[in-house]
Amino acid sequence: MARGRKRGGSSAEKENGGEVTAENGNGGGEYEKMREQRIKENREKMEKLGIFNLSQKLKPPPPPPKIPKTSSSKDKALTPLPARLSYAEKTPKSTRKAETPKYTRTRKAKDDDYEEEIEIHLEEGSKPEIYTEEQEKLLGDCKMTWTLLVDGYDEIGERMYDPYDGKSCHQCRQKTLGYHTKCSKCGSFQGQFCGDCLYTRYGENVIEVNQNPKWVCPVCREICNCSRCRRAKGWKPIGDIYEKVKKLGFKSVAHYLIQTHRGQEKTEGLVSEDEEPSGLMLDETSDMDENSSGSPDSEVDE
Repeated sequence: MARGRKRGGSSAEKENGGEVTAENGNGGGEYEKMREQRIKENREKMEKLGIFNLSQKLKPPPPPPKIPKTSSSKDKALTPLPARLSYAEKTPKSTRKAETPKYTRTRKAKDDDYEEEIEIHLEEGSKPEIYTEEQEKLLGDCKMTWTLLVDGYDEIGERMYDPYDGKSCHQCRQKTLGYHTKCSKCGSFQGQFCGDCLYTRYGENVIEVNQNPKWVCPVCREICNCSRCRRAKGWKPIGDIYEKVKKLGFKSVAHYLIQTHRGQEKTEGLVSEDEEPSGLMLDETSDMDENSSGSPDSEVDE
């Protein structure tokens, strides 16, 4: 009996609940319709008043796109150029002192041809540089011409330095491969000269020298003009002047030094190999111009 009552009550409640739900559902639909109607009316009023357009007008305009800045000609004109260094500022003092004496070139109006006027200035040392007639007789000579920058150089023209198999040259102090001389008198390092130095400094061919078992080196002949030997005699180093003395008609640097330091009358009697005497100026008593540069075609003793 109790169970029957409970079931009957629950079914009645369901029927009542269903009616309430239906009533509530119908009421909710009308509310939504009224709400949509009010929203529509409000929107029409706002459109009539221009509120929508006003909000669009109040928005700030979008910023213009940024254009990348390019360097103008004015900016380039205002850019400071790097300061140029003078020769004295960018060249070490020790290097300037070791450079070659002054070499000037002048042009003559006659036939519009260039005529070179060469001036070699040797810096004075603590002692006068004078050579004897016996020393002039000891100057060397050669029958074959020696080609520079070939012996002891590789296929691309680079000099081959070798601390193990190479030999040191007394003149340029470089330990390289290639021909080197051997003195029959001293038989030491001071008698070793490479082919380029022997030819440019003393006018001798290293191949011919090596075929002579009685050959004596320039040091033993007391005509060596390397920087170390000249300082020992109280003279200043001369640098690389081979190209200049060759243009003056001298066979080598040693020939120039000895033949121009035998006195004024000896100098005036010299004749160039290729041309008649032209009164070329030879000034050995002036100071060396430290700002001139030497020729790259021959060795520079260190």
